[in-house]
Amino acid sequence: MKDVHIVVGVLTIGLNAIAGLYGAWCWWRSRPSTWFWRLLRLAQAMIVVEAALGGVLAAMGKKTPSLHLLYGLLPLLVSFLAEQLRVASAQMILDARGYASAQDVGALPEEEQRAVVLAIVQRELGVMVLAALVSVVLLARAAGTA
Repeated sequence: MKDVHIVVGVLTIGLNAIAGLYGAWCWWRSRPSTWFWRLLRLAQAMIVVEAALGGVLAAMGKKTPSLHLLYGLLPLLVSFLAEQLRVASAQMILDARGYASAQDVGALPEEEQRAVVLAIVQRELGVMVLAALVSVVLLARAAGTA
């Protein structure tokens, strides 16, 4: 079981790194990508699986250092908080541009609507890229404290 935890941990670090780096490239190029979101969701699911495997090992009596538990569980919190920020991104962009709601944006010419939508997607992408990269660091640190 410990070997499975290690293999899944390495895969989790790798998937988060790939998602983070690919997302950073998409963010820099201002290009939305459905592949980024698929990779990110898979990486987030792997974080949950890895934490669950760690929980099973702990329930089986495997002793682990407290830092390993902390660094192993923090990516769950980081992902949750990033999702909350991502949800708020649209409203932040609308507020910054002086729009009360999405209906106000719908009244704009098509080109301006696209600019607002791109700004929202760009903000969401940036938040989630940072979360993936922070998760990589935390998971790598967890691996180092095992």
